[in-house]
Amino acid sequence: MRIHCLSVQEPWASRIAYEGKTIENRTWPTSYRGLLLICASKFPKSPVSGKAVCMVNLIGCREMKPEDEKAAQSDYEPGTYSWILSGATPIEPFPVRGQLKIFEIELGENQIRRFQKVEA
Repeated sequence: MRIHCLSVQEPWASRIAYEGKTIENRTWPTSYRGLLLICASKFPKSPVSGKAVCMVNLIGCREMKPEDEKAAQSDYEPGTYSWILSGATPIEPFPVRGQLKIFEIELGENQIRRFQKVEA
């Protein structure tokens, strides 16, 4: 099974997984909608660096607004895009080699079982 992924620097990857961060800021928009595996970037170092931490649904993308600061857990930055996330489901972290932009990985049978509850 192939799944879409996004590398996010710490501490924001963990904030998406565990602290209710529902907007991810990017300098580029996306037309993709659907399940997205959030992977903590290799740097800066943290206990989850280089690992997948949660599944979310990417439900929208628009230019960032000042009122997005709270959900993004970051300051307003004109000219950036708010990726609207919902349904963050933390998972048991496993290694993923991150990439730029949205990328895909192939999940093995053991990894697929971790996501069956998310996709239902």
